[in-house]
Amino acid sequence: MHRNTLKYEINGISIVGRISLLISYLLFLISFSSSAQQWPIFRGDQQLSGTTNASLPDKPKLLFSYQTEDVIKASPVATGQTIFCGSTDGFMYAVGFDGKLKWKFNAGNGIEAPALLINGSVLFGTLEGLFFRLDDKTGKKIWTYKSDNQIMGSANWLKTGNRISLVVGSYDYNLHAIGFVKGDSLWRYESDNYINGAPAIWTKYAVFGGCDGFLHLVNIPAGKLFKKIKLQTYVASSPLIEGNKAFVGDYEGRFFCVDLESGKIVWTYDDPGKNLPFLASPALSGNYIVVGNQDRFIYCLDKTTGKEIWKVKASNRVESSSVIASGKVITGTMDGLLYIHDLKTGAELWKYELGSPIIGSPAVISGKIIVGAGNRIYVFGNE
Repeated sequence: MHRNTLKYEINGISIVGRISLLISYLLFLISFSSSAQQWPIFRGDQQLSGTTNASLPDKPKLLFSYQTEDVIKASPVATGQTIFCGSTDGFMYAVGFDGKLKWKFNAGNGIEAPALLINGSVLFGTLEGLFFRLDDKTGKKIWTYKSDNQIMGSANWLKTGNRISLVVGSYDYNLHAIGFVKGDSLWRYESDNYINGAPAIWTKYAVFGGCDGFLHLVNIPAGKLFKKIKLQTYVASSPLIEGNKAFVGDYEGRFFCVDLESGKIVWTYDDPGKNLPFLASPALSGNYIVVGNQDRFIYCLDKTTGKEIWKVKASNRVESSSVIASGKVITGTMDGLLYIHDLKTGAELWKYELGSPIIGSPAVISGKIIVGAGNRIYVFGNE
């Protein structure tokens, strides 16, 4: 290294490296974050924030629904022109905002994992453990990758130099890194139990919770474990990343803020007498974290202290992850009610009865709410 080049090490990452990572991070945020025009990944962006700057009508109207052949458990994703959603009937569907089918692809087994949209491709896993890359315009298969057990969560991605690495968890206990171009295996990182949720991206690390009760941080370019942070019990949901903090709930009803640099738990929210799972992933906007629980409550917590700001009781269990859009919280329940609450107060602003369980998260783009319930994809917006 040239003697005038500044280089210091903090937690094994050079200042030069951190600056480079920060620049890359800002570039992909500008290009791929959940703007009002797109929802390209589960929870909207690579940090799984569950929030968007898209506005919503005060009283959304049902614009149309599209019927598949079996129950939808996957969360839809969307661009400005097309909705992509898998079904347990084994097909990935591409539906236009006119309500008409553009194409469908037979994956051969049930799809519960949300799709990932990147560089003109649709990427998703199946309950057979296959992971597909399709052309988003035609539905034509580009390649298939095989894991050794079912894939339930969304993939995420990181670009390093000219290489895009896809990362996805499987019930074979492994986080898989897959080359975007060829679908080749780059590496596998083995945890100690099933991986149910999606990995979030923190700088160059994949961050995910597992059924082994740990929050794992894996260096994506190197394919090596950076650190494991012990929580209380297994984690079925996906973490949310803001700055160097991760927010995630566990299967016994605790919710954590974790400092990723120090590996320490900053705070824990544990509602007395409640030990039902957080299967839903959190959403964050400003100082507000919102997450639903199987105890039928939707919780809003202060992100700095973990103190409860409000909680509201829904009509049934909440397994669908809430989405925050311009100060409004959209949440689905297992008895098929779709709610909108005020972010600051928890006041109910709107609800609509779909009549079938809402398991996947909504997608929100361009003033529209897209959600799966029963065997239908529903789209709400202005008439």
